[in-house]
Amino acid sequence: MRADRRGTWGAALMIVAGLFGLPAHAAGDGIPWRNWSDDLFAQSQREHKLVLLDLEAVWCHWCHVMDQQTYRDAAVIKLLRERYITVKVDQDSRPDLSNRYEDYGWPATIIYAPDGRELVKRSGYIPPAGMVSLLQAVIDDPTPGPSITPEVKPDFSDVVITTSLRGTLEKLVVEQYDAEHGGWGFSQKFLDADSVEYCLQQSRRGDADATRMARQTLDAQRKLLDPVWGGVYQYSTGGDWLTPHFEKIMSMQANNLRIYALAWAQFHDPADLKAAQVIRDYLARFLTRADGAFLTSQDADVVPGEHAADYFALADAARRARGVPAVDSHVYARENGWAIEALAMLHAASGEPGDLQAAIKAAGVIVEQRSLPGGGFRHDQHDPAGPYLGDTLAMGRAFLALYSASGDRRWLARAQSAAQFIDAHFAGHRQPGYRTAASRKGAAPAQPLRDENVRMARFANRLFRYTGDARYQQSAQRAMRFIAAPEIARRFPAAGALLASDELSREPLHFTVVGNKDDAVAAALFATAAAFPSAYTRTEWWDRREGSLANSDVQYPRFPKAAAYICTERSCSLPIFEPPTFSTRLATLARAP
Repeated sequence: MRADRRGTWGAALMIVAGLFGLPAHAAGDGIPWRNWSDDLFAQSQREHKLVLLDLEAVWCHWCHVMDQQTYRDAAVIKLLRERYITVKVDQDSRPDLSNRYEDYGWPATIIYAPDGRELVKRSGYIPPAGMVSLLQAVIDDPTPGPSITPEVKPDFSDVVITTSLRGTLEKLVVEQYDAEHGGWGFSQKFLDADSVEYCLQQSRRGDADATRMARQTLDAQRKLLDPVWGGVYQYSTGGDWLTPHFEKIMSMQANNLRIYALAWAQFHDPADLKAAQVIRDYLARFLTRADGAFLTSQDADVVPGEHAADYFALADAARRARGVPAVDSHVYARENGWAIEALAMLHAASGEPGDLQAAIKAAGVIVEQRSLPGGGFRHDQHDPAGPYLGDTLAMGRAFLALYSASGDRRWLARAQSAAQFIDAHFAGHRQPGYRTAASRKGAAPAQPLRDENVRMARFANRLFRYTGDARYQQSAQRAMRFIAAPEIARRFPAAGALLASDELSREPLHFTVVGNKDDAVAAALFATAAAFPSAYTRTEWWDRREGSLANSDVQYPRFPKAAAYICTERSCSLPIFEPPTFSTRLATLARAP
């Protein structure tokens, strides 16, 4: 029972801290933790103190261990109280900070000089003795240490990925792949969504090596599915898939759900559909609020700081008897956008109406509770430093996925508003790309992030294809110019840059169903088109009673019954009136190199 009480009180403290914007471990550890703010360094200069930022995750096992051991050590506490201003931030709550330091993992420990210069950047758990040595060394010599390397200024002279760079990136995708175990990278194992999606794309073009890499990774990743509650663990250590870290965070749930849905549409392997459904069911049971919005994550530990491998080996009843790991009850627009997009894609691939209903319900909550004037979105109920690019971008992509899966025009209109908000608030002024936050000032000024710009390029390009509006093409090109800098494109993993470059260079496959939306045949034709195994399509349902499509670049003849068309860059097919015939044609198209 003692363990249950400790887990319950730990969860309660996190929830209360979140409600009041306080650090989750502010009480009882002897360190006067404060929140990040722009006046932090003015205080640092007045008091002649250094600044230590503990960037943690509420779901993170080693963050808990560091709180329980390092930050309760008397010598550590003494040094911090005397010579440092101490700041603790839940990285999920501050995308501007988490994006800046995401390569360092959680916990991330950053030490700053009073003028805001970074002196130390450390990744992961630091034991008490090591922390004492580090703190004293910086006091003795407050100059940047070996962890601070000069930032390389990218070369933005190319507006697209050159042929030479493309060859380099394609080679990196292969070199970074673990042919023995599957997956990209050789120490931590997880499903890298862009890499698998790129291999799925190349597989459709007849690349046998890409097929092998995608299938090996998809099959291995299923070892990280929780066999009892569902959902996917964040990653495995040790170079194989057998030593999971048990936290379940929304980015991993959504990415896995989306990729397994695409894989099911492409390979029709029941194991892929089952994996997607296991994750969907976990979201419904553990990470869905009563109103349909999605929560953020579930902790790795049932008792903070205690490794939980034996716990996750138990069956459902035995787990619950020992307590349930805490769920972060924040409702972030970004995380909801990720989940909504994934569910919309699962619905498109499998045709299950409940998946689309859950996605639409969550979208309605976020629109009602997180909207900003002009089409953007707050991160949380109150944002200390937003808005952040990730929230509006994730919701824009979610709206476009809902439109592609349903043909409902309201979602296309919302996607356009989101794109316009992004251009108004996040476009770089002195360099291409989009900044991760609207603010350009402060101690940690917002920078463009490669992965966000990949998602932005792909989102804006699809909007351009759907609408014909050149503004979105320009947005896609702005993001692509940032990505195309070799110093940025070559960062691990390389596949995202290849996906964005490929899509901007060609028209998507274009499927249009012409027929009333209360017509059963038209609905069957549209469902067939929506299930095509690619994230890069233009799938439309034209009910003439709703007026013209947003992009009327193709003229369709009138027929007394519903018809479907397949358009490429050169021509459109003859009308197809029967769903089985349309399904056969699309299956043939999906297999064509």
